[in-house]
Amino acid sequence: MTSDPSRQKSVTDAATAGIPAALADLGSLVRIPSVAFPGFDPSEVRRSAEAVAQLAEGVGIFDRVEIRDAALPGEEGRGMPAVLATRAARNGRPTILLYAHHDVQPTGDDALWDSPPFEPTVRDGRLYGRGAADDKAGVMVHIGALRAFAEALGDDTDLGIALFIEGEEEAGSRSFGQFLSDNADVLRADVIVVADSGNWDARTPALTVSLRGNVRFTMTVRTLEHASHSGMFGGAVPDATMAAIRLLASLWNEDGSVAVAGLLERDAATPEYSEATLRDEAGLSEGVRPIGDGTILSRIWNKPSVTVTGMNVPTVVNASNTLTPEVSVVISARVAPGQSAREAYTAIEAHLRAHAPFGARLSFDDLDLGDGFLVDTSGWAVTAARDALEEGYGVAAVDLGVGGSIPFIADLVREFPDAQILVTGVEDPHARAHSPNESLHLDTFRHALIAEALLLEKLDRRDG
Repeated sequence: MTSDPSRQKSVTDAATAGIPAALADLGSLVRIPSVAFPGFDPSEVRRSAEAVAQLAEGVGIFDRVEIRDAALPGEEGRGMPAVLATRAARNGRPTILLYAHHDVQPTGDDALWDSPPFEPTVRDGRLYGRGAADDKAGVMVHIGALRAFAEALGDDTDLGIALFIEGEEEAGSRSFGQFLSDNADVLRADVIVVADSGNWDARTPALTVSLRGNVRFTMTVRTLEHASHSGMFGGAVPDATMAAIRLLASLWNEDGSVAVAGLLERDAATPEYSEATLRDEAGLSEGVRPIGDGTILSRIWNKPSVTVTGMNVPTVVNASNTLTPEVSVVISARVAPGQSAREAYTAIEAHLRAHAPFGARLSFDDLDLGDGFLVDTSGWAVTAARDALEEGYGVAAVDLGVGGSIPFIADLVREFPDAQILVTGVEDPHARAHSPNESLHLDTFRHALIAEALLLEKLDRRDG
C-alpha cells in the first residue's frame, strides 16, 4: 500500500462532516425496541431491519441490499431478519465484511433508567438508550464510514464490501451458522470487522485480540418427591435449596477463584490495571473485596469464572414453612481462551455430580456453548487496523483481552478459515451494555467512525 495523503484527508473530512447525520440516524434506530428474545414483538425486529436496510441503500455503494433470515437448525421456524448488502471487488482488490447487530437486550426494570430506554437522550457527552452502544452504534459506525468512503472517493474505489447486520445476537445467534452457510459465497472476505467489542477507555482505542468462551446451562437439584412441612421433617430431611447452596459453594475457593478441576488458564501478560479502576468501572460497593488471584486483568481475560445468573426458589413473598423439593439454577461460566467450551462444560458437570450433597439428584438441560477466540496479530490487516485506529483517535491502539464472549466468531472462523478477523467496537468501560442506563460516549463514536473510514481507504489501496 502506498500512502496517499490527499485521499486520506478527503476521507477524514467526509467522515467528520457526516457525524451529525450518523448520530441522528443512530437516535432513530435506538427508538425501535428491537428485542429478539421470545415473548417480545418480532415485528419490531423486522422494523429495525427495514430501517437498517434503508440506511444501507442510501449509501449508494452496494450492488444489492436485502433482508434475509435462515432456518433454525433442528427446530421449526426461522431466525430473526438480518440485513445483507454486497458489492463485488474489482481489479484484484480485497473484500471486507463489516458485521454488527441491530437487535438489543431487554430493558429490565424501566424504573432503574434515568431516562426512557428507547428515547435517545444526551447527557454529559453521552447518548443514553438501549442499544445506543451495543450495538446500534456499531451499525452506524459501519454506515457512517461507508458514507464517508463513498463520498470522498466516488467511483474511484475497487474494494469489495459485504455488510452483515444480524438480528438476533443478543438472543443467542441461533440461526447464525446456518445464515453463514446459506450466504457463504457473498459473505466470503479477506478481512472481517466485528464491531461489537470495547476500548481501553473513552479516549484510547483497542483491538480485541482474545475473548473468553462461554458455557451456560440450567441445573436442577431434587431431594424430595413432594414438598414437606419444615417443622415436621426439618433437621432430618435435606431440602433442595440447602443442597443447591452447598453444591454451588463447592465451585469456588475461599478467595473466590474457580475450584473446578479441568478448567484451564491462559498464561499471558496483562497491562497494569488497578483495583481502584476496577471499582470505578464495575461499580464494586465500598468494603467489598475483589475475588480471585493473580493480576486483575488476568482474572478477567485469561482465567475461568463461574456465575449463578438465575435461580428458581420460592420468593420472599411466597415463602412458607416448607421443605422445597426441587430447585433450578442457571450457571454461566466463562472459559479461558484456548480451551474448548465443550471440554469446560464436561469438567463443570463432572465437578457438580461429584460434589452433590446428601445424594441429591441432578439434571442438566438448556446447554449453550461458545468457544473463545485468539487473534493472529501477525497479519497485514491487524497492522492496517492499528494504524487506522491511531489516526482516527489520535492515540495509539492497545491490544485488549475481553472477559465476555462473542460465540459466533467461532462460526466465522469455521466458515471462513482464511479470513483475518478484527474485533473492534465503540463501547468504553462506562457504557453499561446490557444494564440500565446504557450509553455511548459521543467522542468515542466520532473517533471510531473516522478510524473505520480510514481503514476502508487503506484496504482499497491494497492488492487482494
